[in-house]
Amino acid sequence: MEDLAKLAGELLERAEADEAYVAGLLQGLIRIPTPSSGEQEAVELVRREMEMLGPDEVFVDAMGSVVARFGAGDKVLLYDSHLDTVGVGDGAAWKVDPYGGLLADGVIYGRGASDNKAGVASMVAGLKLLADLAAKGDFTLYVAGVVQEEACEGLALRVLLEEWGIEPELVVIGECTDLGIARGHRGRTEIEVVTTGASCHASAPARGENAIYRMTPIVESIKLLGENLAGDPFLGKGSMAVTAMECSTPSRNAVPDGCSIYVDRRTVPSDTRDSVIREIEEVARFTGGEVRVTAYSEPSHKGLVREVEKFFPAWFTDPESRAVVCGREALRLVLGAEPAVGKWDFSTDGNYSMGVRGIPTIGMGPGEERYAHTPQDQVRVADLPKAAAFYALLPFVYTT
Repeated sequence: MEDLAKLAGELLERAEADEAYVAGLLQGLIRIPTPSSGEQEAVELVRREMEMLGPDEVFVDAMGSVVARFGAGDKVLLYDSHLDTVGVGDGAAWKVDPYGGLLADGVIYGRGASDNKAGVASMVAGLKLLADLAAKGDFTLYVAGVVQEEACEGLALRVLLEEWGIEPELVVIGECTDLGIARGHRGRTEIEVVTTGASCHASAPARGENAIYRMTPIVESIKLLGENLAGDPFLGKGSMAVTAMECSTPSRNAVPDGCSIYVDRRTVPSDTRDSVIREIEEVARFTGGEVRVTAYSEPSHKGLVREVEKFFPAWFTDPESRAVVCGREALRLVLGAEPAVGKWDFSTDGNYSMGVRGIPTIGMGPGEERYAHTPQDQVRVADLPKAAAFYALLPFVYTT
């Protein structure tokens, strides 16, 4: 343990001395807009940075995620942070250029600062620490900047593991945790409900059947359902919200013959794909609504298409597991204090690594969840070297 504490101190000292490197990399990433399926320029930037550090291998996989491999030991760890971001939304709501990468008063601002480009930059900086120290142990470390997470979390990680046959025994998600440890989150399912009607001229609506009117009681019932969902002692209560509505109609002076709504359903471990469909089918059947889980099939920036249902299971890693215990210890050595251990409110690639594959998974990243997807998107610069030191130290803690 003395050796690990000494190593932690050296890594943190080096990371803080090299703070300008990780801050500059993050600013460069923020200045590249990266919508899902449009990450290629950022992938190339990260690939070039990784190659300059001299790891054992750097590659871009079939989906377009960029990955470095460091070491060739028996214990396999994989770090995952995503390069894509959500859009800007209302530009007038931003007080800074969302793609400017502004550094002011020790804070970097811009779209993706907290979710999740700070994680990517800090993981690359952690790789730099390992390369500078030529510090290898009985581990193989993969560091991945993945794509399309915002559109379909878990998909790029799935492709990476399946295509390359990587079998990690620990996955670390770099989503923002405010330098704490996250060990799970609720699941997410995207559900579409469709009602049909009969179109007619809006001047004589009785001649037709309005699909929106057939949808209205379903929307009201979903609101009530959302108030009475099951909960979990650790992950909290499930939730349900109608997030979008569309209709098909010949014109605005015609009764619509079709209506669709989309439901964001946050789940707990007791929920299954069939159970979340069934609960909505129960209220939709009275007006003939059809219920289905939506599918994702958008091509990646490299053109790869993998169609998957948008059912992402809830997951958690046991607090006494080696993954959590080692994560806490590595972070304690870096911070000099016991770290917070909790969960995310949002969903991550952990829904695949732990939720589907059962690979012990934890999260640790700079930035605060409250800033993700907001016009206040930001991260404290001082947190970046701490995160980098953690990423460099964890393999040694895990293999001790």
